[in-house]
Amino acid sequence: MGSSKKTFKRLFNVIIALVIGYFVIYGLAAISKNSKGPLGGLLENMSDMVQDFERDNILEKREQNREKKLSWFKDQRKNKFALLKTKYILFGASDDSKGESYENIINLEDSLAITFPIIHIYKAWGEGQEYKFPENEVNAIHRIGSIPMITWEPWFGKFSQENFPKIQAPELRDNHGLTAVAEGHYDSYIKEWAKETAKLDYPIYLRVGHEMNDPYRYPWGPQNNDPSEYVAFFKHVREVFDEVGATNVIWVWSPHLTYGKFKEYYPGTDYVDVVATGALNYGTSTSWSDWWTFEQIFGNYYKQLEEFYKPIMIAEFGSLKPGGSRAKWFGDTFENFYTKYPYVTSIVFFHYSSDPSTTYKAVSWYIKDDQEVTTAIKNELKKWDPSIKQPDMK
Repeated sequence: MGSSKKTFKRLFNVIIALVIGYFVIYGLAAISKNSKGPLGGLLENMSDMVQDFERDNILEKREQNREKKLSWFKDQRKNKFALLKTKYILFGASDDSKGESYENIINLEDSLAITFPIIHIYKAWGEGQEYKFPENEVNAIHRIGSIPMITWEPWFGKFSQENFPKIQAPELRDNHGLTAVAEGHYDSYIKEWAKETAKLDYPIYLRVGHEMNDPYRYPWGPQNNDPSEYVAFFKHVREVFDEVGATNVIWVWSPHLTYGKFKEYYPGTDYVDVVATGALNYGTSTSWSDWWTFEQIFGNYYKQLEEFYKPIMIAEFGSLKPGGSRAKWFGDTFENFYTKYPYVTSIVFFHYSSDPSTTYKAVSWYIKDDQEVTTAIKNELKKWDPSIKQPDMK
């Protein structure tokens, strides 16, 4: 009993000291505001540390609360086949936080009154620490109650011929680069990812070489590779994963809607678990785009995707502002959604604050602070049939 009292007393004293220190730091920081010397710099750093501690503590509590909201998903997220047969439309998001924190995604959840079962990240192929399997990120996603989804982009420029002796010189590498993968020239790298994936005791979505039919965007497109080369590439990557026991992967095949040839690029029903695509409205922000509805972007191609008889994912979903009403765009999209698109089982918001990847200047896909948009989304989702609506949605 005496020991417990001493422990409590020490803990109480530490808390009092921290509180006093907190106000001393802020007081001295205010005094030294106009004269930054070594003391001013030290106080500023200590002040930042206190603010970071506060922020991390609040975020940790929000993450714990988030996990409780996803309690309905706890069993399903452990089972690949349960995910593929889900009766709900699962929501998700990706953003440009670079894995430092998922606070922006949690803020979006708060704005929409949805907790996302899927959190989506992008990773490029390459040699070195930056290109290794993102163990910390996927475990962090799982820890807060969600399933990780990785879009894995086969860029070939960051490999050395010293460690990958069969590959071409950098300037030649993209030409028929997918055939080089299918022939095993990158197997040591693929096996590293496969082995790390196999260690996980939960499923992940893996979206490999997306938009392979787009001749303008990525070097693994038709300007460098035939459809048959992409098919061989996709099959080989999956076979390497299967060989090392990474059977917890949900394989996502994701063509670009505009450029068609879906059946030519399809690896086959035994290799694909989910058919995915993007549905992004660029509005009038570029010379090549216009204000297109979701029906025009996605709906016009839905029947072709439905023919594969696989769950359909909208892997990149969003709208920019220029050219029309975003609130109406989202509201119209979600109106009678399941009636129109019954094979769609997941929708992943593309929620980047600064996206320079397609337009001549960086654009923002953020909607979390646009009350008109978030209200329009919530109002439509409230009308959804409870049988397809996530149990945590208000």
